[in-house]
Amino acid sequence: MEIIWKCVSFQELSTEELYQILRLRSEVFVVEQQCLWLDCDNKDQESYHLMGWQENDLLAYTRLLPAGLSYNEMSIGRVATSPKSRGTGIGKVLMQKSLEEIEKVFGKEPIKIGAQLYLQKFYENFGFTQTSEIYIEDGIDHIEMLRDIK
Repeated sequence: MEIIWKCVSFQELSTEELYQILRLRSEVFVVEQQCLWLDCDNKDQESYHLMGWQENDLLAYTRLLPAGLSYNEMSIGRVATSPKSRGTGIGKVLMQKSLEEIEKVFGKEPIKIGAQLYLQKFYENFGFTQTSEIYIEDGIDHIEMLRDIK
């Protein structure tokens, strides 16, 4: 599976890219996970957007946030893979690319995430450690995790 990766600021997104991002986020977080929430939180405009494309299909996406926007540390959020690409290893590639891109864009600093609890081991494989108790967000168990500078 040939994936073309692209990381751009909000202002550099085309309308088609923005539409596909919002569609994938809705497909995964609202429909699949059945979370009724306002996805458009006014953080997209100050973030970078990493997209993994196969032809015209957006298969993987993350939002890269600068320090001070969600947490004191920079952050990776809205981690989503298309249901049709699951089981291919694209999630691991997406996370590795996200770590590379966030460092290119914002520098080598600690990264904090709000992770769904069931993905704790996945994120630990990328150097994240749990830093909070379990909390409920949109009906799903979450934990905060931190990846310190190596």
